Amino acid sequence: MQKIPMTAEGHQALDAELKHLKSVERPAVIQAIAEAREHGDLSENAEYHAAKERQGWIEGRVQELEDKLARAQVIDTSKMGGDTVKFGATVTVVDEDTDKEATYKIVGEDEADVKSGKISLSSPIARALINKEVGDVVEVNAPGGVKTYEILKVEWL
Repeated sequence: MQKIPMTAEGHQALDAELKHLKSVERPAVIQAIAEAREHGDLSENAEYHAAKERQGWIEGRVQELEDKLARAQVIDTSKMGGDTVKFGATVTVVDEDTDKEATYKIVGEDEADVKSGKISLSSPIARALINKEVGDVVEVNAPGGVKTYEILKVEWL
């Protein structure tokens, strides 16, 4: 069974979503199915079919979250440090072509959110940055071609 690396924050978010699905969404969809059944003929009942489809999605997501949480390898980034880029590091880089700086935190796949500066450990830029240090230059095979970045800072926030 392959472990899934994630931060404590990411683990809490998945756990909160699971609890919400089980305690709020699941009972609501069961109620919606019961109400739709009261309307009679189920073969032509759009409300019933929509509720059953929603129930299927909820149950699938519950199973997915339970699996991820069971395989989670929670990494406490507050106890990490050093100058080498690893999981949980916040890295500031500069694009050597445009001189534009960007800051990324390397997190688990389910936590990734590029808009808030969190990139997945499996993303091309994160894979290029892992095990590098301040001053190193990395090449990333991006959809728009090869990008070159210099690492300016490695922080543990």
